[in-house]
Amino acid sequence: MVRMAQPDSARQGSPDFGPLLAGYHCLFPRVFDEMMDHDGQVREHWRPFLRMLAALGPEEVNRRFAAADRHLRDSGVFYRVYEDPAGAVRPWPLSHVPLLIDGTEWQELQAGLIQRARLLEAILADIYGPANLVREGRLPAAVVAGNPEFLRPMVGVTPPGGAHLRFYAVDVGRSPGGRWWVLGDRTQAPSGAGFALENRLALSRAMPDIYSALRVERVAPFFQAFQASLSALNRRDDSPICVLTPGPLNETYFEHAYLARYLGLLLVEGEDLTVQDDGVFIRTVSGLKRAEVLLRRLDSDFADPLELSARSRLGVPGLVQAIRDGTVAMANSLGSGVVEAHSMLSFLPALAPAVLGEELALPNIATWWLGDPSVRADVLNRFDDLVIASAFSGDIPAHVERRTVIGKDLDPKVRASFMEAIARRGVDYVAQEAVTLSTTPVWENGQLVPRPFILRLLLAKTDDGWRVMPGGFVRIADDLDARAVSLQQGGRTADAWILSDKPVAQTSLLPAPDRITINRTTGALPSRAAANLFWLGRYVERAEATLRMVRALVNRASEIGPGAAELNGDIAGLLRTWDAVPEDFISARPALVAFSALQQRELSGALPMLAGSAQSAASAIRDRFSPDAWRALTDMVEMIRAPFDQGPSESAIFDRVNAVLRIIASFSGLAQENMSQLAGWRFLELGRRIERTLATCRFMRQFAFGTPADGSLDVLLELADSQITYRLRYVMVAARAPVIDLVALDPANPRSVVYQLSRIEAHLAALPKRDDGRLSPPEQIAAALTTKLRTADVGTIGENTLLDAEAALMKLSDVIASSYFTTQARSEAQHEALG
Repeated sequence: MVRMAQPDSARQGSPDFGPLLAGYHCLFPRVFDEMMDHDGQVREHWRPFLRMLAALGPEEVNRRFAAADRHLRDSGVFYRVYEDPAGAVRPWPLSHVPLLIDGTEWQELQAGLIQRARLLEAILADIYGPANLVREGRLPAAVVAGNPEFLRPMVGVTPPGGAHLRFYAVDVGRSPGGRWWVLGDRTQAPSGAGFALENRLALSRAMPDIYSALRVERVAPFFQAFQASLSALNRRDDSPICVLTPGPLNETYFEHAYLARYLGLLLVEGEDLTVQDDGVFIRTVSGLKRAEVLLRRLDSDFADPLELSARSRLGVPGLVQAIRDGTVAMANSLGSGVVEAHSMLSFLPALAPAVLGEELALPNIATWWLGDPSVRADVLNRFDDLVIASAFSGDIPAHVERRTVIGKDLDPKVRASFMEAIARRGVDYVAQEAVTLSTTPVWENGQLVPRPFILRLLLAKTDDGWRVMPGGFVRIADDLDARAVSLQQGGRTADAWILSDKPVAQTSLLPAPDRITINRTTGALPSRAAANLFWLGRYVERAEATLRMVRALVNRASEIGPGAAELNGDIAGLLRTWDAVPEDFISARPALVAFSALQQRELSGALPMLAGSAQSAASAIRDRFSPDAWRALTDMVEMIRAPFDQGPSESAIFDRVNAVLRIIASFSGLAQENMSQLAGWRFLELGRRIERTLATCRFMRQFAFGTPADGSLDVLLELADSQITYRLRYVMVAARAPVIDLVALDPANPRSVVYQLSRIEAHLAALPKRDDGRLSPPEQIAAALTTKLRTADVGTIGENTLLDAEAALMKLSDVIASSYFTTQARSEAQHEALG
């Protein structure tokens, strides 16, 4: 019989934290609760936390929790939602109340986790080595060979240092009696460590007094030891340790970038790497740089399209051979995901005594592999009471988008199809005991309420053996009767605090202030990162130019007369050439043309596409982007894509354009003032300067040399943001010669063509190049163009001069790409997209 437990404040009258628990009701005995025992009493190790929380008062608690949310938002922590058609990211959903674990209980749990890590490592060594477990019948061959994560090319390969697992995660929960049990193992490319770090940082800053008073074990020593173990695999001091990520579209990409920064590693994608005869190398703007250690966050099967999955576009051709040759170490080793299969859970209790000579200290959830006929028959007889899942990983075979089902929840037709599939091919399925997750408190409306959770614990292989991170990554469900928790489907996360009965050392991964070595570089710049910075600059600058054209059009919407109509037609025509509005879009009302440029989502030159492309380029280099700059880009995208409340009125369009231009100005200022002026910044600036020069040349061709119309030179001055300078100098109506001089040739005008070219030359001169005293190919193009324009006279500049300049700039962009970036193909594709 299930009963509702009342909190001990109702039973004993506890004024110190009683109001916090007024709405806290647990279902006993079916569910174990972390904070409250079966008699409704608050557990002893939770009492100090609750007293301190209550002493703060509701207003102060809410203020501190809001500060934690603000820290996460300012840090740019996000989670990508695959189901969203736009691939949207959601703010990090922090539950502000940590999970508290008593230190004594932690020691027992830690010992069981280490034993489990040793067991899985031994099984991996056997699977990819002598295969004695299969030969002796202790592990069915179908469980190994039938697993998609079993990689035959890795058989017989001994990893450097002898360990297949370097980083390992375990999902655990509680039985109704309170015993910890394992829900699943993560040996492929475990996630959660970076998010756990951010949760810890946010909460410890929001509640520093509580965090210190409770003597919470620090996590920095764990990461320090893991960092040292990776460094020990590196045979060269000048070879960076890399985090191999599948890229910014991955759901946990933020964590990849965050861990790279925290551990001092280099974040790379597959296209950043190349395999040569003597090893793996990083493509950088300075040339190839050797990589000897890769921390893998990419699924094994996608790591090498030559020997593994040919459909992969994320891996490195030849990587498997480099691993076989011993020229690169990978953590975790390719194929390590074979032991995280659900089917493995059914064999681990029996394998532990055979492999380790010990009983399994930390049990896992009861699991039955249905490849055994007798087991299969028994499961089919009690099908309704069990959970059915894939024997390996991912969705259930023939039932996509469903990872688990409970027999009794299926309608008769689906139930019959499941039973038929299991009877026909039971090797693909497992059955598991249906368990209800234990609960932990969360903060809602000024009170604590229980919610189900799963705790992910993390282990690292170090020189001293396995080490467990004293804390973890808690995932909390919103449904009180949940059996699984997925951030893809909502839910929240929390930190886990391990409470010590002794003073805790103030350990940090950061070096002591008096022992920091002076360093004015940020390490190698991968070619891909340089390319994304370059194209980010171009996309943002193109967006600014388009906005200025839209504003110029709207500014003249109220003007009447033949000249005004002709001028508006010229601006609209340029927007059509720019691919900002459809070619067949003709309207006598300028506001409709401007509205189209602001709202068209399919055209490469329209603002939504340009803003989205800029954000996409920036998302690929999140590890090199400040939170302020990222927020500016996000604000720009959101404002451009926001619907208009009252339709395409001139005033609404004008206000929207000015607001977006202010955001772009803030982004440019952040890049100019806050970004270290090293190679990455120079590529961003090169993209901006090249695009600005191209736009200015096109504006001049249209409004200085095109069909003359009254006010066309004023439009040119407005688009080049040079009206004030012109009026201060000439105090007269716009005339062609002084306008061309100011916009094209004046080296003191920061919007002029010559000024942009001088900055392009300076940036190119500072980039890595051949040490033979000669100008690099990009420098040669820039120098020739700059010299031609610097020596030009206003009277000699014509439309052909500008066309030649545009062609030279296009060639310069391509030569920069071929000289410094990953692939010429990418450059050409993006060049074509920008017209």
